[in-house]
Amino acid sequence: MPLTDYRSVFRPGLFAGRVVLVTGGGSGIGRCTAHELTALGAAVALAGRKADRLETVAAELHDKDTQVTQHPLDIRDEEAVQRVVGEVLRAHGRLDAVVNNAGGQFTAAAESLSLNGWEAVVRTNLSGGFLVAREAYRQFLHAHGGAIVNVIADMWNGMPGMVHSGAARAGMLNLTESLAAEWARSGVRVNAVAPGWIASSGLDRYPPETIAQMRRLHRVVPLRRFGTEAEVSAAIVFLLSPAAAFITGSCIRVDGGVPNARHTWPAQPMEHDSDATRPFDAFPLASRPRVLDES
Repeated sequence: MPLTDYRSVFRPGLFAGRVVLVTGGGSGIGRCTAHELTALGAAVALAGRKADRLETVAAELHDKDTQVTQHPLDIRDEEAVQRVVGEVLRAHGRLDAVVNNAGGQFTAAAESLSLNGWEAVVRTNLSGGFLVAREAYRQFLHAHGGAIVNVIADMWNGMPGMVHSGAARAGMLNLTESLAAEWARSGVRVNAVAPGWIASSGLDRYPPETIAQMRRLHRVVPLRRFGTEAEVSAAIVFLLSPAAAFITGSCIRVDGGVPNARHTWPAQPMEHDSDATRPFDAFPLASRPRVLDES
């Protein structure tokens, strides 16, 4: 499928000559963001734990005018992160931006959560993101400037059932705010995007006992639906773009207003359809999670 099929709202060629590292680029939001960035002219370095997934996405992105490289990486491994950032620079000669998207979690009640489980998720969702940002800054951004977008999560007001991920994501937001201040002197902007409930392939990896709950989630969203991968990607791309040149230390929520619902004003049924809230389906290769199709 040609790259021009991605229906971005941003102008063609916006990222021509730019190189972007996308972690977690083998699926979901990372895959979608890689498609949008390449459609806008960027060269993309895909990083992720599973080489076969990276190969699949790279094949999707293949185009004679597009440079895409693949870098198997466990972001929790400091030496591996150092090596991969070096590989990206050798392959592309520069690194203009980082989409710090890799992450993962599982459902667990706090009282049953093991220390190993806690540390695995915190290392992935906080420590790994720090390592990628730090190494990109050390090896290139410090001297040349650039932008980092950290993809976190809808962890406002707590994240019961995923306390490990909630704590890590909250830490990642604070890290974003801190790095924005520390690295501004180098011309580096650091922002975050916090997706809410997104109709992405990751939903299909949750255990059966959580599926019934997932199918009800849209009812507590003020906009009464799940978000799309493209809606998250659009926020990421905006923060990487020149239009965000005076934005740093900020977080864009892409969550349909969930944190704004209250027990005194719960989500209401939609009265009519609206162009302003209709799902933005810009990614032709996106597929609806099976668990939602079965509802």
